[in-house]
Amino acid sequence: MLLFLFSACSSKHNHYDASGMFEATEIIVSAETNGKIIVLNIVEGETVNTSQLLGIIDTTQLHLQKVQLQQGKKQLGAHKQNVNTQLASLEEQLAYQQREKTRVEKLIAAKAGNTKLLDDINAQIAIIQKQITAMKENLEKNNQGVTDNTGVINAQIDAINDQLAKAYIKSPISGTILMKYAEAGEVTAMGRPLFKVADLEYLYLRAYVTSAQLTQIKLNQEVKVYSDFGEKERREYNGAISWISSEAEFTPKTIQTKEERANLVYAIKILVKNDGLLKIGMYGEVGLEL
Repeated sequence: MLLFLFSACSSKHNHYDASGMFEATEIIVSAETNGKIIVLNIVEGETVNTSQLLGIIDTTQLHLQKVQLQQGKKQLGAHKQNVNTQLASLEEQLAYQQREKTRVEKLIAAKAGNTKLLDDINAQIAIIQKQITAMKENLEKNNQGVTDNTGVINAQIDAINDQLAKAYIKSPISGTILMKYAEAGEVTAMGRPLFKVADLEYLYLRAYVTSAQLTQIKLNQEVKVYSDFGEKERREYNGAISWISSEAEFTPKTIQTKEERANLVYAIKILVKNDGLLKIGMYGEVGLEL
């Protein structure tokens, strides 16, 4: 009886439908600008957040360029002229001539004025009006040029601000630092890896099933996942199938024996919440039936 119970327990303990290795969503964070790394406060195994500042790349030259552009913008703004102020003198002359015209017209109506004087005033009014129109066009053209050039400088400042923002090193996800590739004091370049980060809160068990098993599974299906911790300790986790490959492949060499490598299988990924004990690269087993 003892032998029977032991055999039954052993059979139940070792029963699984597929096996594989645990993976995580890993991201290699690279430098987005060139320069010397001033600060890089990360330690392998440390947990970081997306809003956390992890390092800074030297931005001295960028700041100097920004100051230069801002000064150029200020000087350019000084060339912008107030149209009403510049036209005030001519507008006053026009108003005076129009008053004179009204006065002379009244004299002529009373047969006490000179029509030649009225003609001279009308000619003077026409000249002043043309001067106002020409000056207004020139002033507006000048101001439009200042506005256009200011827009160009603003775009350049926005580009500098974007580069400055990229000099601040942050993680795109909340996770754990897996690998550190650079140190403070080194000169880096755009695209050079700085560190690798992974979200370890949830891991994926990448397992392989046969075509016969494929007909028995579906996305979001709940399954049991098992992982060994030593010779006797074995933990059980709840998982859900998050991905099923649409193409068959040969059985990976790291998973099966040499005789079974020629078999065609389908890869699946099972999402498992990590209790802190699961590690990337650990082997796991899947029970497809709850």
